Amino acid sequence: MTPDQTGRSGGRLSALGSWDVVVIVVLIAVIIGSSVLVEGFASPRFWGFLLLDVFPIALIALPMTLVVITGEIDLSVASVLGLSSAVMGQLWFLGLPLPLILPLVVLLGALLGAVNGLFVAGFGLPSLAVTIGTLALYRGLAYVVLGDRAVADFPFDWTGNAIAALPGTTVPWVSLVVGGLALAFGLVLHATPVGRSLYAMGNSDQAAVFAGISVARTKFWLFVLTGAVSALAGLFWTLRYASARADNGSGLELSVVAAVLLGGVSIFGGRGTLVGVVAGVLLLTTLRNALQLADVPADTLTVVTGTLLIISVVGPNLAGMLRARLRRRRPRASPVAG
Repeated sequence: MTPDQTGRSGGRLSALGSWDVVVIVVLIAVIIGSSVLVEGFASPRFWGFLLLDVFPIALIALPMTLVVITGEIDLSVASVLGLSSAVMGQLWFLGLPLPLILPLVVLLGALLGAVNGLFVAGFGLPSLAVTIGTLALYRGLAYVVLGDRAVADFPFDWTGNAIAALPGTTVPWVSLVVGGLALAFGLVLHATPVGRSLYAMGNSDQAAVFAGISVARTKFWLFVLTGAVSALAGLFWTLRYASARADNGSGLELSVVAAVLLGGVSIFGGRGTLVGVVAGVLLLTTLRNALQLADVPADTLTVVTGTLLIISVVGPNLAGMLRARLRRRRPRASPVAG
């Protein structure tokens, strides 16, 4: 494994001019352009609502980044969110108190993630196929649990606090939680041996095994973590909208994957930074909300998400090819005679 694989493309923060910096520049351009062209975009109230839209995608994107860096993927995350919401609603309907329901639902998410991890890490099955299957399975179970009903009689103390702003601002207090988790995930990924082992697995599972890394165990726990965080996102989603439904979060996995790949994480594993992913989440959500504020049809928003997903896959590869070509064309310095 070369230093370029473990360093510049992985363990350290990207250098100036890399894909994640491009995403940050585009994000700034979108914010400036939308502030000028879209009425109401620059208002503090709009940004408060935008951040509430960011949180579920950002929460799930954090563990998803680690999963994709190892060369795997989890497409069941939105279904875990929906099933968690349905179970939360059903348990509340049955009379359980919310302080008991919340940890039970997070535990459920961890168990659902463990099922994915067992099939992928334990039986060696491809994560794409496994999580497509559990995507349908978990969403179906959500309808079994709650059907077409909606549970909406949650206490206002909980639903109101879920979207409450920091004193004197329109910034939701939950941003502190999401920001703290992003910082923690970033430190683990970029400043610990665990993070280096994830990049090593993404470059080569076999080489990682020879280096003494427990590949199967690590991937198993990553899927458990992804399930637990997806359930946490389901709790937030339910309290934010004050409604537990089996179809909550439908299609959200597309936005999560698009944001992760748009942030520069390679779909093949071994490359990417959390800084780029956070920028990708903000870019995707900001662009979609700006278009929605400009009364762009919902179908067009889906087209925009799909287009960004294609760009996120093709863009970094084209940028890498361009950098490699420029390096080959750069004249080498002639050796100094001794």
